[in-house]
Amino acid sequence: MAIQSVTRTHRASIRNQRQVRDGLDTLGFAAAKLWNVARWTAGRVWDACGQIPDDSVLKSYLKSHERYADLNAQSSQRVLEELDEAFRGWYGHRDNGNEKANPPGYRKSGDEHPRATVTFKEDGFKHDEKNGYIRLSKGRNTKEHWSDFILCAYDANPDVTIENVQVVRAVFEHGEWRLHIVCRHEIEVESPGDRTAGVDLGISNIAAVSFGDETLLFPGGWLKESKHYYKCVEYECEGENGLSRRARNAKRTLKERRRHFHHTLSKRIIDECVERSVGRLMVGDLNGIRSEDDGAGRNWGRHGNKMLHGWAFEQLTTMLEYKGKAAGIEVVVDSERDTSKTCAVCGHKNGSQRVERGLYHCENCGRTANADANGAENIRQTLLPNPDAFDRLDRDNGCMAQPATYSFDATEGRFLPQERVRCEP
Repeated sequence: MAIQSVTRTHRASIRNQRQVRDGLDTLGFAAAKLWNVARWTAGRVWDACGQIPDDSVLKSYLKSHERYADLNAQSSQRVLEELDEAFRGWYGHRDNGNEKANPPGYRKSGDEHPRATVTFKEDGFKHDEKNGYIRLSKGRNTKEHWSDFILCAYDANPDVTIENVQVVRAVFEHGEWRLHIVCRHEIEVESPGDRTAGVDLGISNIAAVSFGDETLLFPGGWLKESKHYYKCVEYECEGENGLSRRARNAKRTLKERRRHFHHTLSKRIIDECVERSVGRLMVGDLNGIRSEDDGAGRNWGRHGNKMLHGWAFEQLTTMLEYKGKAAGIEVVVDSERDTSKTCAVCGHKNGSQRVERGLYHCENCGRTANADANGAENIRQTLLPNPDAFDRLDRDNGCMAQPATYSFDATEGRFLPQERVRCEP
């Protein structure tokens, strides 16, 4: 039995919504205004010298700005960090050949500012664990007196303990303010066993999991359909002044659906590993798939580039890591180079053996397998102490040629064997 430190984000409603709404509105508007000031400043620097200032430069330059003092200092710093992250995300899209990607815009709808998320770090909040209160700090300009603050009474899931709070976020969701409370928990975990599994991440099949004697496939059809629908809504509703309210709602809904899908998928994979006594899980690292060895963007063709730009494999990998840690499973993320070209049975490597999108045929040993299942098994074997000694040649085609398939059932919100998934529209 080992003690693990894990980080969890818990959503909580605010009981005294009426009492704190005006104060949180003020901070939410202030965060949006500071973002716009920083965006305008970055634009001026960009026009002058062709470079975007990073968050450290913006923090130094805007520290004396009036809008900076509308929030707690750490909250203002986080707004500038978010803008820097948004610019970096835009760089990535442009480097990967997405010419339609736009730089981060202003947080403004017509003449109104939206309520932006406000992040409170260590100096910005006080937690009363006993009575269920969190005190949030205001900025110097938004205080009525030096000790002014916002006292939120929260209700979290009764099954969780709000302790060791690291960060608090005030988020405006569905017409009211909520708290996202980031906690550090110390938990006792025990490894489920000594077996090893491998995960191959993909697009058509979001994940293929190999346990050696069996393979599970998790198609991403539901997620692709959701993306297609909500992207169409977003593009149709985009006006001259940016995204309309309906377009923003579509964008937010797609983001929530993608996150729910990945949460459900990662939980199912970890549960399957625990059930099979898996103590080590190898996940293919795809960070370099969007770029060449020299750092230039890789061109996968019009359709391939479009799919890659919406592929949130980093989010899924992160979820597998922290959920695996909580279950006592060691999750290793490493390169998946050549795993799709190599036969998992005899080890022969040839890039032309993947004769169809989902079919892998080895010209050396004659084995035929599902291509994603073959890749997952190769990833799994990288964790084995002596893969050459593994009984590869004794394995039949069944576990890789006809893996079990689990599809997402939107009605029940979970993955089920494909024959049990409901087909209603």
